[in-house]
Amino acid sequence: MEEIYDIAIIGTGPAGLSAAINGSIRNKKIILFGNGELTTKLQKAPEINNYLGFYGISGFELGEHFKKHIANMDINITEEKVNAIYAMGESFSIMVNEKEYIASAVILATGMEFTKPIKGETEFLGLGVGYCATCDAPLYRDKTVVIVGYNEEAEEEANYLSELAREVYYVPMKNISGRLRSTIEIVNDIPVEIKGLENVESIQFRNMEILTDGVFILKDSLPPAQLVPGIQIMDGRIVTDRSMKTNIKGCYAAGDCTGKPYQYIKAAGEGQVAALNAVAYLDSIKNI
Repeated sequence: MEEIYDIAIIGTGPAGLSAAINGSIRNKKIILFGNGELTTKLQKAPEINNYLGFYGISGFELGEHFKKHIANMDINITEEKVNAIYAMGESFSIMVNEKEYIASAVILATGMEFTKPIKGETEFLGLGVGYCATCDAPLYRDKTVVIVGYNEEAEEEANYLSELAREVYYVPMKNISGRLRSTIEIVNDIPVEIKGLENVESIQFRNMEILTDGVFILKDSLPPAQLVPGIQIMDGRIVTDRSMKTNIKGCYAAGDCTGKPYQYIKAAGEGQVAALNAVAYLDSIKNI
């Protein structure tokens, strides 16, 4: 029988960790998706003075306190990238590569998406643009594919895709590790626009254009609108009420993804509010 979680939490910044702690305290079965090293933003903060109880502390040091806290509560981080979340009425389907997780409620704590979409990215989503190469690889057997990679995991996906596709071009948006297969052509140029009529036909760079059947954009996190179809977005942020509810029943959001101020203590507080209201929601549907 498929395992069903009470709450799935996406993100391991202060908002996601706070939500996980409070959901666990309320005896809910949670699953926490994210990075075991928490967030890059936290790790790189040189000094934090406005997090209550801590001052003159680096982001790395604060992160170590966070890790000890969740370890003490036996909360584990599932280090898998969530590619899509679908509302299924009384539950949510969380897609992770070729696997599916089921949860009764979801808390989005994905942080702020700092990379703007490439022109044409949103318009051609599902029409040749994708965010998971390993998921859609069979669709591109003997075809040409361009991968725009923002992390090392993107290189692994490119290698896998090269086993099926006729041609694979890799566009490194960060330094490459050197593990790309020799059959993959590296494109050191900046992507400007994804073009096509009904489906993707090419990708325009600053200095060249490549004809392609598909474009995969592989980064650490997806914009909320692409991650959760139908979620309400305004000015780039997820719209919530004071209980951190979104427009989708059973779906909550907390932290930077809900807008300013972008502060760790605000994120942690919203994570608690989201978790407590998700718990109340679960208890209400259980009683019904």
